[in-house]
Amino acid sequence: MATKYQLLADRLREELTRNSGQAGYKLPTEQELSRRYRLSRQTVRHALALLEEEGLIQRRQGSGSYATGLLPGEAPRQIAVVTSFLDDYIFPAILHDASDVFSRQGYSTAVYATENQVSAEREILLRLLEEPVSGLLVEGSKTALPTPNADLYQRLLQTGTPVVFLHGAYAGLDQVPCVADDNYGGGYQLARYLTGRGHREIAGIFKGDDIQGPQRYHGAVSALRDAGLALRDRRFAWYDTEDRRRLLEGKDRRLLTDFLQKRLEDATAVICYNDEIAYHLIQALLEAGRRVPGEVAVVSFDNSYLSQLGPVPITSLSHRSRMGRVAAEQMIGLLQREPARSRALEWELVVRSSG
Repeated sequence: MATKYQLLADRLREELTRNSGQAGYKLPTEQELSRRYRLSRQTVRHALALLEEEGLIQRRQGSGSYATGLLPGEAPRQIAVVTSFLDDYIFPAILHDASDVFSRQGYSTAVYATENQVSAEREILLRLLEEPVSGLLVEGSKTALPTPNADLYQRLLQTGTPVVFLHGAYAGLDQVPCVADDNYGGGYQLARYLTGRGHREIAGIFKGDDIQGPQRYHGAVSALRDAGLALRDRRFAWYDTEDRRRLLEGKDRRLLTDFLQKRLEDATAVICYNDEIAYHLIQALLEAGRRVPGEVAVVSFDNSYLSQLGPVPITSLSHRSRMGRVAAEQMIGLLQREPARSRALEWELVVRSSG
C-alpha cells in the first residue's frame, strides 16, 4: 500500500503533467500543500524530495519548488561534455560544477575526451549526430587553428542541439556562445604585476595551438608595450599539445632546456601559460642552479593545486567565477529558449613565493 508521501508525489506528478512539464513552473509551497491535502510538513517534504530525486523538480531554498521540464516517465535527458583531457588539473572541478547544475534540472552528463586531437573530436561529433543529446558543452581541439569540424557543429546546430564552448571558440562559429577566462586581461595583469615589482626584462612561455595561449601572450606583450619596455621576440617560447605530452608522459624536457638555454637570457621574470608549465619550469630552474624568485620570478594562470605542490609556491591568477557552473547555466538557458551570450570571466591574482 502506498504511503501518504507517495500518494502526494503521484498527485504532484499529475500536476506537472497537466502543465506539460513546463520548465520553471512553480509548485505550491510546502505550507499550501500541507493545508490543501491535510498532511504534515514532513510528509510534504518527503514527497518533494522524491520528485527531486527523479529530476522532475528543483527545490530552491527560500523560493519554492520548480519544474525542471522533465515529464514523469520520460527518459532522463543528457548533456554531452567534451573536454580535451580528462586528467587535466582544472577539468574535475569544471565537470563537478556543470554536472551539479545539469542534475538539478533533470539532465544526466556524458563525458568524452579528445586528447586535443581534431580527429578524435570529429569522431565524437559524428557519434553525437547519430545518438542525439539534449545539448553539447565542448572544449574545442586546437582552437587557435582553423577547424575542419565546423561542418559538424553546423549540422548539430541545424538539428536544434544547443552548443556552448568552453575556454575558447573557433573562428567562423561566432553564433555559438563561449564561456572563457579573460585571457587577454589576465596576461596584461601578470605583466603589469611584474613591471610593478621592478622587472624590466620579462620572458614568456605559452601554448600555441589553443586560443588561450595567443590571447594570454597578447595581453602580456601589450602591458610591456604600455610600460615602455622593449619587446624581445626571442624571449617568448611556444609549445603545443605534442610537446606537452612528451614533457608529462615521456619526461622529455627539451622544451624547458631549450627555453633556459636559448630564450631566458638575462630576463628576471617569466610569464607561464599555466600552473602546469610553471611547475615544471621552476623545477628546471632550480636544477640549473637558478634561484626562484631571487634570480628569476615565475608567474602563471589557474591557481591550481600545482601552484602549491612544488618547492616554490607559485604566484598565479585564480578564477573568480566557477566556469563549469557559468557554462552549465548558459546551456540550461538555451534549453529553455532563453538568449545566451559569451562570457569572459575575470581573474584574481594570488601572490605566493615565486614572484
